[in-house]
Amino acid sequence: MLVAFQKQFHSILDSKIKIITGVCCMWTTDLLARYLEDEPLKIVLEHSRYVADLALEVADRLALKDDERLFIEEAALLHDIGVCQVHAPGLGLQGSHPYIMHGVLGRDILEREGYPLHALVCERHTGVGLTCEDIIRQGLPLPHREMCPVSLPEQVICFADLFYSKKPGRLGERKSVAQVRKNLLPFGKEKVAVFDEWLTKFAWNDLHH
Repeated sequence: MLVAFQKQFHSILDSKIKIITGVCCMWTTDLLARYLEDEPLKIVLEHSRYVADLALEVADRLALKDDERLFIEEAALLHDIGVCQVHAPGLGLQGSHPYIMHGVLGRDILEREGYPLHALVCERHTGVGLTCEDIIRQGLPLPHREMCPVSLPEQVICFADLFYSKKPGRLGERKSVAQVRKNLLPFGKEKVAVFDEWLTKFAWNDLHH
């Protein structure tokens, strides 16, 4: 009886925490709606929700504190806000900047809005991160600085984002570990190595797929 009661108690507690967390994150939807509308807003909201949910799965495995979990959820929901200024017709985006810039554009937006730590997640979530050497070697239209996730929450969000795309009609498809590795390989074995380090660090495998 005691065991059954404890299980029921923890189940109710978990549900209440999820509800409270969801309410606390409602401001992120309002913020996104100030920069995006119609189909692009729907795509970003849905994609970011999948990324946030996976990031929270990782956070749970790492037994992160409530404040860290809340930051992860908020930052994951906002990580793609910068797409509002890029040109990506397939996503209904008619901005003037190339897609690769959406991270730095998102950083600018969130810094102006007063969220400097969330802003860093925007800039540092491309692939497994971009080094200054990557940017120079590839001739990317980005500032010459390190753009790799540094903090644990940044790494968790970057990791989760690798498993989902923003392709319409495929937003809810979670990639397998093998698919993520395949997507990273053209950018260098060192990028796959970073991903593999995260798999170990987060005790993650395809049983979660």
